[in-house]
Amino acid sequence: MSERYEIPEDLLYTKDHEWVRVEKKYAVVGITDYAQKKLREIVYIEMPNVNTRVRQREVLGTVESVKATSDIYSPVSGRIVDVNSKLLDHPELLNDSPYKDAWIARIELADPSELDKLMDADEYARYIEGLEEEMEEGE
Repeated sequence: MSERYEIPEDLLYTKDHEWVRVEKKYAVVGITDYAQKKLREIVYIEMPNVNTRVRQREVLGTVESVKATSDIYSPVSGRIVDVNSKLLDHPELLNDSPYKDAWIARIELADPSELDKLMDADEYARYIEGLEEEMEEGE
């Protein structure tokens, strides 16, 4: 199962398929390999504005693919200090390189303890394995 999806060990994950890389007092946020594969060809992204304050689990932006439009939820509360504007002209980076080139936003952490509510790589792998099993049973 985990062979089908890239799940870097050094990141944290949400049940909404966002990832977080902690860099000192910042959280760098993106969507997971699982999310981009489910969405398929991503054609557009709406990102938050710099200096916007977000709360954990609040909509941060949206991604649009040929298949669907999905909300991106903020994994943490804080202030947006940077966005990856490269994605505006090249949303396909979300498909090509979801963990490296396609980070979406950098958030200054308001409450670092919120990171404790996120999943590590092993927990996330088990979570998506369960989702895959549910989908197979529903077919």
